[in-house]
Amino acid sequence: MNQVISADGTAIAYEQQGSGPAVVLVGGAFMTRGDSAALAGLLAEHLTVITYDRRGRGDSGDSPDYDVQREVEDLDALIERAGGEAMVFGMSSGAVLSLEAAARGSAVSRLALYEPPFITDSSRPPLPDDYVAHLTDLVKQGAYGDAAAYFMTAAVGMPAEAVAGMRQAPFWTGMEATARTLPYDGRIMGDTMSGRPLPAGRWQAVTVPVLVGTGDAGAPHMLTGARELAALADNFTLHVFPGQEHTIAPELLAPVLTGFFTTGQPA
Repeated sequence: MNQVISADGTAIAYEQQGSGPAVVLVGGAFMTRGDSAALAGLLAEHLTVITYDRRGRGDSGDSPDYDVQREVEDLDALIERAGGEAMVFGMSSGAVLSLEAAARGSAVSRLALYEPPFITDSSRPPLPDDYVAHLTDLVKQGAYGDAAAYFMTAAVGMPAEAVAGMRQAPFWTGMEATARTLPYDGRIMGDTMSGRPLPAGRWQAVTVPVLVGTGDAGAPHMLTGARELAALADNFTLHVFPGQEHTIAPELLAPVLTGFFTTGQPA
């Protein structure tokens, strides 16, 4: 494990493998760098791959007052360590964080995204207006299990009875361990899970090539949101993975990302 120090003094834990052009992998809700290990290993055959724990997770530190800009600065510190410029892949809410970083001027040369969890239609209920506030209250109370359960029902859309069963599973402990950062993901998403169209100007500053990936076998709103994002600008390209859902097989994702990052064309 290695560390970089972000602009506010927070230590960010990361791992690096492979050789060639650098790409940073940005995880979504609950994810730590270990969750990207399989994908990183496949990409490392062609690229220098950096995986990291977003602030407040795993071996990374945190600061008392959260702001999305702090996470952008975390990514900037990793890009600087990679040589001053890097490609970025973002998964789920990590895709939206990656978009934000590129829009705010981070030195991103290419950007690939997989299923930013937008809700832009009526195929499922939007997030409650007090979603982030309620998550924040639960975290402040130390009710990490309840925060994780609320995320799974309100944001993911799982039935409450299914989530109750998940709370008895061995993996639930790991979800509780990162649940304190769920409000961070909510802040990153902003109003993009409201059921309204994406704000057209939010990412207009992103001028680098962007690959927007999505599966066609998952929740309908994911595909709709990806299509809407890809239609925002000519430098955004949609790539649909047949038969895939929000959790995508690394062996299917890696060749597409490798092609995009090395030649500009998805494999």
